[in-house]
Amino acid sequence: MDDVRFDRQFRTSTSEGYYLVLNTTRIGSLDLHFTSTTVHCTLVLERELPSSDLAKLIEQIDEDLVLSADTPRDDFLVSVYVGKEVGFFNDDFRADHEELGELDLSDGDEDEDEFEDEEEDEDGEPDTLR
Repeated sequence: MDDVRFDRQFRTSTSEGYYLVLNTTRIGSLDLHFTSTTVHCTLVLERELPSSDLAKLIEQIDEDLVLSADTPRDDFLVSVYVGKEVGFFNDDFRADHEELGELDLSDGDEDEDEFEDEEEDEDGEPDTLR
């Protein structure tokens, strides 16, 4: 994953956001959040990667972005997701706009109620611990 470059989208005093670009194609995005002892990373990939490439990518993020930030840390925690961007919204967008109807937010699964077998407890909440 040496060909991946990180294009910064934003930076605050405690966080940074990047697009991951391979050659000329965006392959994901990541957000880094720096606390006093830990760096949290949310990595969203637009396609699946083999485990070995994912491990190399996380190592590259640590070396190129986290360690270079000169912020002491005890741990680097990474949450990885695979998904696609379905839109970009700002303050001009409102839920009653017709653009919302044009978005296909489905993931293609026809499974309407994947939690239909869950039982509810006496408060009407799903009882998932048995």
